[in-house]
Amino acid sequence: MTGKVFTVAQQKGGAGKTTLAAHLAIAWAQLGYKVATVDIDPQGSLTRWHSVRSEATGGQPGFTHVQITGWRTQAEVEKLARAHHIVVIDSPPHAQTEARIAVRAATLVVAPVQPSPMDLWAVHPTIDLAAQEKRRLLLVLNRVPPRARIADELVGKVHELVAPPAVELATAQVGNRTAYAGTLMTGFSVTEAARKTQAAAEMQALAEEILQRA
Repeated sequence: MTGKVFTVAQQKGGAGKTTLAAHLAIAWAQLGYKVATVDIDPQGSLTRWHSVRSEATGGQPGFTHVQITGWRTQAEVEKLARAHHIVVIDSPPHAQTEARIAVRAATLVVAPVQPSPMDLWAVHPTIDLAAQEKRRLLLVLNRVPPRARIADELVGKVHELVAPPAVELATAQVGNRTAYAGTLMTGFSVTEAARKTQAAAEMQALAEEILQRA
């Protein structure tokens, strides 16, 4: 087995990177894939969520999780990819050595982008890093608010960043919904604790689209 590696990357903190990684990991596990998550973000938010989840599920989180840093990153990811169908990496928010290694290890780099000027500007280093490492990058519109003129204008600007096949834009979008954060607080995901909501439908659609594009 050689699994697919999806690195969730964004140079700007607070872009929803860890939230996206956690929800995607569960969505793929629910599809029957053997999933591993790798937390190389110094903040360790994904690891804290995994701890909450492990307690909430009686020690049965449903996927493998490791927290690593530094020179061990590449070897550990390669090891996990040999034993799992999918490896999800939550990368650091800055262009550190670990971020470069995480991008280099990826089958596909997934970059969440909120429809805001700051996020739009901040995604350029991630695009550049993926290009340097010769990896395809998928932009995912994240925390998209209900239709507003400024949001539409910024989404249009995101489209300008697309340069197939190196940079693509996901058809599936993630809305600005409290269910994403709320379910993570309890150790679960929207596709588990809020299965009949629009949030769950969005995440399922995105998980399936990423697999199709990989």
